[in-house]
Amino acid sequence: MADAAAARAMTREERKVVFASSLGTVFEWYDFYLYGSLAAIIARQFFSPLDASAAFIFALLAFAAGFVVRPFGALVFGRLGDMIGRKYTFLVTILIMGLSTFIVGILPAYGSIGVAAPVILIGLRLLQGLAMGGEYGGAAIYVAEHAPHGQRGAYTAWIQTTATLGLLMSLVVILGTRTVLGEDEFADWGWRVPFLVSIVLLVVSVWIRLSLNESPAFARMKAQGRTSLAPVSESFGRWKNLRVVLLALVGLTAGQAVVWYTGQFYALFFLTQQLKVDATTAQLMVAAALLIGTPLFIVFGTLSDRVGRKPIIMLGCVLAAATYFPVFQALAWAANPALADAQARNLVVLVVNPTDCSFQFNPTGTARVASACDMARQMLAAQSVSYDTDPAGTPGQALVRIGATEIASPIAHDVPVDEVRRNATAFRQAVGHALADAGYPTQADPARINTLLVVALLSYLMVLVAMVYGPLAAMLVEMFPTRIRYTSLSLPYHIGNGWFGGLLPILSFAIVTQTGNMYSGLWYPVLVAGATAVVGGLLLRETKDVDIYAND
Repeated sequence: MADAAAARAMTREERKVVFASSLGTVFEWYDFYLYGSLAAIIARQFFSPLDASAAFIFALLAFAAGFVVRPFGALVFGRLGDMIGRKYTFLVTILIMGLSTFIVGILPAYGSIGVAAPVILIGLRLLQGLAMGGEYGGAAIYVAEHAPHGQRGAYTAWIQTTATLGLLMSLVVILGTRTVLGEDEFADWGWRVPFLVSIVLLVVSVWIRLSLNESPAFARMKAQGRTSLAPVSESFGRWKNLRVVLLALVGLTAGQAVVWYTGQFYALFFLTQQLKVDATTAQLMVAAALLIGTPLFIVFGTLSDRVGRKPIIMLGCVLAAATYFPVFQALAWAANPALADAQARNLVVLVVNPTDCSFQFNPTGTARVASACDMARQMLAAQSVSYDTDPAGTPGQALVRIGATEIASPIAHDVPVDEVRRNATAFRQAVGHALADAGYPTQADPARINTLLVVALLSYLMVLVAMVYGPLAAMLVEMFPTRIRYTSLSLPYHIGNGWFGGLLPILSFAIVTQTGNMYSGLWYPVLVAGATAVVGGLLLRETKDVDIYAND
């Protein structure tokens, strides 16, 4: 029976279901990721009173806010989806997402309305996060409950392409608008255009979804009067189901999330922030890798119908944990060989006494410099210099060693603020000259970028993304019964992707700032992916042959 189903082509109605669900979800991801793709410009528009590095961190924090609330959206809309139906719930989520995105496009910047601008912006990000918390689960379940047995991996893989396609669409629209308007006009007001055109996509998506019928599994259950009256308590108040939810989080979605965000978003940030590649070039290379990698979601989703979901996802996590460091080091040599060569020939070393150094995560940019060590570390972090720390320094002093050159950091403790600022400026200039003499570039040289190698490395990261994400929706659907599936599936997915994955850029950059090594932020995804591979490999059961109606 399964073999026969696997050989059957999609019916016209099934194609409509897959297309309508996928199109709407692509649009929601497009809306969600526009902000991340334009974080640097949004930082200047809405957090302009802060210095550039603090403004960018605040922009990332606002971006992260949308991820933080996604699990709460999963609870709210998951409950509605299990009680009133899949179709109407994800109609509501798409309306919230689309209208919030459009309002960002017309929201006045800080220069016009002051602090109200970032406050409203963060509020809109929170609304987007709540809507996304209900969207993915509804779309994945809706498609899976229409799919024939033996083909759920292939059908739901189309939903899995939507996050990447949404990111790709955001990059394409941004690049097109930037090209037509020019860089100055785009930075001034043209960045609003991608947000504004989303209203057209919203109208089309809502119109298509209104024509859909409820999923057959939910419709049958509702007709029989077996829908859950308390899906939240059934999902998380009973250990039998809560245990599966926890396994889905720790042994599945946490690792999948960090692999997804490392392979796409963190790779883009790494190119622009650490390797100094200009934004347009970096976005074009990432877009090329997304185009190459997107069909692989369908490949791995379909393959999971044959060999199982678990081995593909776990292998992707293992490969990610094993290869991230060499891959990102190769990215440095390919994208900015002058920087990689300078680091190899003239390593920057900060010679300090560790007891003089405080924690270097200062998102507001207002913390008082407490020591010479702090002054040196803040300066090096601001210039995106990767360095090693030598703990053999003299208490109260700090030396920056660049090859054979040593520059002493001025004393910052018990010194008037104006004098600290003057000393810091002179120190920054001295280090800047020494870095230039040692071959450290301020920007990646476009002529020296090995574009083919960069795209190949980014495409490899996309292979890992497709391995962990392509079969995911089918596996999550198969882990839970129909009556509480929306709620049970959505929470672990959005904690994994909203918290473990969505917070990855800000956490990784905080680690880089604290350690001084531009690769150290990779420890976060490496450890999470490795933990998921261990927990999932040992405790998760294979689900591809599960009858999703058996326990209803």
